[in-house]
Amino acid sequence: MHDLLIRGARLIDGSGAPSYQGDLAVRDGKIAAIGSSLKVEARRVIDADGLALMPGIIDSHTHFDAQITWDPYVRPSPGLGVTSAVIGNCGFAIAPCKPEDRERTMRNLTQVEGMSLDVLRSGIRWEFESFSEYLQLLERQGSVVNLAAYVGHSSVRTYVMGEAATQREATQQEIEQMAALVRDAMQVGAVGLASSTSPAHNGEAGTPMPSRLAHDNEHLALIRAMACQGGGVYMVTKGGQMPISLLEEMSVQSKRPVMIAALLHNSTNGGAVFKDLDAIEAANHRGNPLIGQVSCCPLTMDFTLASPYPVEGLPSWKPALGLAHAALLKVLADQSFRKAVKAELESPAVFRLFNGEWDKVHIVEVAKASNAHLEQCSLATMATQSHRHPLDVMLDLALEEDLKTVFTAQLLNSDEMQVARMLNHPHSLVSLSDAGAHLTFFNDAGFGLHLLGHWARDLSVMSLEQAAYKLTAQSAAIFGMSSRGLLRESFAADLLLFDPQCVGRGPKRRVHDLPGGASRLHTDALGVHGVWVNGHQVADSQGIIEGAKLAGHLMRNFDAQAVFNMR
Repeated sequence: MHDLLIRGARLIDGSGAPSYQGDLAVRDGKIAAIGSSLKVEARRVIDADGLALMPGIIDSHTHFDAQITWDPYVRPSPGLGVTSAVIGNCGFAIAPCKPEDRERTMRNLTQVEGMSLDVLRSGIRWEFESFSEYLQLLERQGSVVNLAAYVGHSSVRTYVMGEAATQREATQQEIEQMAALVRDAMQVGAVGLASSTSPAHNGEAGTPMPSRLAHDNEHLALIRAMACQGGGVYMVTKGGQMPISLLEEMSVQSKRPVMIAALLHNSTNGGAVFKDLDAIEAANHRGNPLIGQVSCCPLTMDFTLASPYPVEGLPSWKPALGLAHAALLKVLADQSFRKAVKAELESPAVFRLFNGEWDKVHIVEVAKASNAHLEQCSLATMATQSHRHPLDVMLDLALEEDLKTVFTAQLLNSDEMQVARMLNHPHSLVSLSDAGAHLTFFNDAGFGLHLLGHWARDLSVMSLEQAAYKLTAQSAAIFGMSSRGLLRESFAADLLLFDPQCVGRGPKRRVHDLPGGASRLHTDALGVHGVWVNGHQVADSQGIIEGAKLAGHLMRNFDAQAVFNMR
């Protein structure tokens, strides 16, 4: 007797091959049979007439490290088709962490990941110090999705250097201590090492995240330590000072793949991302595996001037970082501060989140009823009408409303023709959901449904089969996730059943389900009928099933050769 039989589905097997009509049976958490008109009995039978069945989505860029300790359902991802998640991206993990560094770690996350300090303080279960103990906590607690965890460069650096991790380069002795921690993490099941050199990645009060202080020699030493047993993926969100040539050298020295984020299209410097992708392709032709993480979503953020993430990476904004209340109001009103910000935005830059495209910045919500007529207006339009600079319009309104005005900015990836080129690049990986982070700014956890609906169905940029491959088998191959990412007999029954005619992600809305009742942005799935993790249903057409079995596995063993067979 089988546990589940799905009849008459359009089977999209994840390989990119043409889909076909058929049945799929599940037993004991695995796919037991696939074929036409299967003659088997099952405890539950689903007639999938008109629906498509594919492997569950593998989200390779999440930040659930903190959230999962209080929310093993990692909301909202399972309801959006995700069955496996890679955590620890950019090196912003929470393990290893000494007790005396917990407050410092949480304060860093409030800035770089837009998380509430109160939420982190009340939510994180600090039942660990080492990376191994953190994995033990995850296994003991359980998770509704499968997990793979990077060991984080910033976490390792803080563990060894303490406060100095954000102040200086490491000594050779400190690098050796960090390398030992990385080797230990790989031995207990880390999927790889993650880091960041991005200038946009700052902790509280604009303090650089620890990994940004690392010299190239430190990065090279740690990636060699990661690869000491022949496995691991090195993931880095690179800044301008980290060229693709250096990342290729890391791949050469470690003989391991390098995952590069965040490759997003900037309308004011459109060629930069393709220059990187061309360099990545050339490296692969030389036998050195590099993968570029790209997004299928426009990067759109909601923010207030009390925490304006889109501009906090600007050097000219530094005088305002870390300030609050009266001190912040004084700086934002200062004309010399405004002049410096305007000058920087008018100068060219290789990469920055916000590039002065004021027509893409709108007012979402005002605090004063007398300003209600301004909602949905763009700052560019308001500036033209009032004969002022858009920056002055934004800051003046924010000051008038005690920094409670909510703005939204479409920052990157707004040119769909160019984004389509990125999505179809042979060495790009559709990713960058950032699920679990930036909870008050944006929610791209539904990136996979957006790829299937908007890009494959609506725009025909790729076939539905190719979109499924980019969300499943491609990631499984890169990370060496054995027996996942494909519809194959004996593979894990990680499944997504959906209606291809209406699949997608719904509009964003705000919910209040974080510890202490704090809010976050949420988006609902469209067209999803069922999600199964290791054969257990965790979501249906209404979203995550409350009380669903925590059926996810913590993945500790990875096929080190799988990436080299990636097509």
